[in-house]
Amino acid sequence: MHKQQTADLLDRITVNPDVMVGKPTVRGLRITVEQILKALAGGITVEDLLEDYPELEREDIQAVLLYASERIGEEQVFAVNAG
Repeated sequence: MHKQQTADLLDRITVNPDVMVGKPTVRGLRITVEQILKALAGGITVEDLLEDYPELEREDIQAVLLYASERIGEEQVFAVNAG
């Protein structure tokens, strides 16, 4: 994926403290990244999501997945010595 494509997709994910208590949402809609990820993890297909949420676009689902992968990519694990 090109840098511009990545940026365009990530621009679809918005964070606003006044919308869904500041959770990341899709294009400011009241649909959170978390909702989409849980639905996909629960076996709901992209096609079903697009049907259930007509305001969503296929690129929104891609953006959710990219956003999640970016956040996971930022995780760091540190060793802790107990002793």
